[in-house]
Amino acid sequence: MKILAISDPHGDYSKIKAIMERAGDFDLAVIVGDLTNFGPDEKVEELMEMFDKPVLAIPGNCDQKSILEALDASKATNLHGKAKQIGKIRFIGLGGSNPTPFNTPFEIPEEEIESTLEGMVCSAEAAGNCGKVVLLTHAPPQGTCDEIPCGHVGSTAIRKFLERVDLIVCGHIHEAKGMEKVGRTTVVNPGEACKGSCALITIEEAEEDKPIEVELIEV
Repeated sequence: MKILAISDPHGDYSKIKAIMERAGDFDLAVIVGDLTNFGPDEKVEELMEMFDKPVLAIPGNCDQKSILEALDASKATNLHGKAKQIGKIRFIGLGGSNPTPFNTPFEIPEEEIESTLEGMVCSAEAAGNCGKVVLLTHAPPQGTCDEIPCGHVGSTAIRKFLERVDLIVCGHIHEAKGMEKVGRTTVVNPGEACKGSCALITIEEAEEDKPIEVELIEV
């Protein structure tokens, strides 16, 4: 499966067409938050109508919580707090972010992040036959793809799921675009879509031992 990973368009979709053209043929798009810049929620429909492939999406901390209704009404799949099996890949999603100093609209206590993810990850582990597990979060795990000049600002709760999932696609920390490997877990921060950044991720479903391939793209 070839996945186009996008984060942080912040309501500016001027680069989306170029991103899709550069990505070429892909099977699925994932958009991991900050779809708007503090609203309006109606921007979601404009964004999703740009895609002719399936889209999984979660909100970011700069989206209003009411965006969940707009996502539900759109052609995308709202994956916030949900799981979806596509072929041999289990996708799990949680939007918003851990608390920030800025009191943004969609922040979640670390304890709630952990309890929500624990239930979904445990379900995937218990299933045994769901294949690779992909976690879509807006916030990165603390210590990975999360560094700003003052230090690491990712989620301590999400960090606990490193090595329990195969791939984490996150965003939120614009300065920390990149890819890191922590044990079995590949962590990808595609960068700001509003500036033309994205990632193309290839997961081989037939060969489960084949490493996940990541290409970071700028347009």
